[in-house]
Amino acid sequence: MAGALDGLKIVDLTRILAGPTCTQLLGDLGAEVVKIENPSTQGDDTRSWGPPFARDADGGNTDLSAYFMCANRNKLSVALDIATPEGQAAVRAMVAEADVLVENFKPGGLTKYGLDADTMLKLNPRLVYCSISGYGHTGPNASKPGYDLMAQGYGGIMSLTGAADGEPMKVGVGIADVMCGMYACVGILAALRHRDATGEGQHIDIALVDSQIAWMINEGVNYLTSGDLPKRRGNAHPNIVPYQVFATSDGHVIVAVGNDTQFIRFCDFLNLPDLATDLRFATNPARLANRDALIPLLEPALAARSMAEVIEGLEARRVPVGPVQTMDQVFASDQVAARGMVAEVPTPGVEGESVRLIGNPLKLSLTPVTYRRPPPRFGADTDAVLGQLLSES
Repeated sequence: MAGALDGLKIVDLTRILAGPTCTQLLGDLGAEVVKIENPSTQGDDTRSWGPPFARDADGGNTDLSAYFMCANRNKLSVALDIATPEGQAAVRAMVAEADVLVENFKPGGLTKYGLDADTMLKLNPRLVYCSISGYGHTGPNASKPGYDLMAQGYGGIMSLTGAADGEPMKVGVGIADVMCGMYACVGILAALRHRDATGEGQHIDIALVDSQIAWMINEGVNYLTSGDLPKRRGNAHPNIVPYQVFATSDGHVIVAVGNDTQFIRFCDFLNLPDLATDLRFATNPARLANRDALIPLLEPALAARSMAEVIEGLEARRVPVGPVQTMDQVFASDQVAARGMVAEVPTPGVEGESVRLIGNPLKLSLTPVTYRRPPPRFGADTDAVLGQLLSES
């Protein structure tokens, strides 16, 4: 069955996480993605970001770290040195026939190689050229390098993440990179629709910091509306109470009381009905104002019950509740199995072995995602891709 993007050709000049996340998603949807990797560094930096690594036939480490594999399936790997005339010529030949080029060099970094947006759009006016960088191609910080942690710090998310009395805290995964890759993918699809309607390609300029600021969502608009700086509240919600993690006798649960009726049912479960009629807690604005008085009254009642008891009791009362699961619990769950959120693909070069990857969350009824190629070994497709270019020239 053909993918939604079947027939699209993507030239991938990205590395690390933001760009590879974008191009992997395009590949999952059916596009052909050719990943250009630098021979002098043995490819994408993340190939060495381990352990863990996929194992070769003799049990040794390959160049497929878990980090690399998380964002590089459904791609061909071509080893090319774009600093050489031969490498530049090969990339130009690919771009002449491509639909999309994605790169994450520092702004202006590809100009000296003749691979910048202006040059490539003259070569192929139908091209969608997507540039991912730390701060974007304009503004006083345009020349600064961009990393996920720096974006999380500059863009504000760290200032409101972590315990109230602790230091600013990053999110546990490279979420600024991942969300930038997602925004880049949306931009590429929008530009392709415009290209298909008009014949015009264009340049997309997307920044990690811009993306991170964009997904500040309610906390960002809370500040813009009130002028009050958000506070770190750990797992608590800035606008809803109680809406946070609570300890039970054998683990942690999330309780998300979204309205006053749910709060009445929540208090009924805890055998604390007086809290629901207490004027300090009867409405969400009152609970928000009296958070520090309410939470200590709820904590011991929940801590005296098991996770299973809390989840079963609150679900029966239609109060939103859920477990805080560890990775083993996540990937062993029947929900993950039912949704196909673990994908097994062959380990390149190792007969009968496979690696387990996180599945794509998109469920398209007519053009489903496919896992056609495992994350590639470095340069594995160089001869095939370049040979085809020579035969077509």
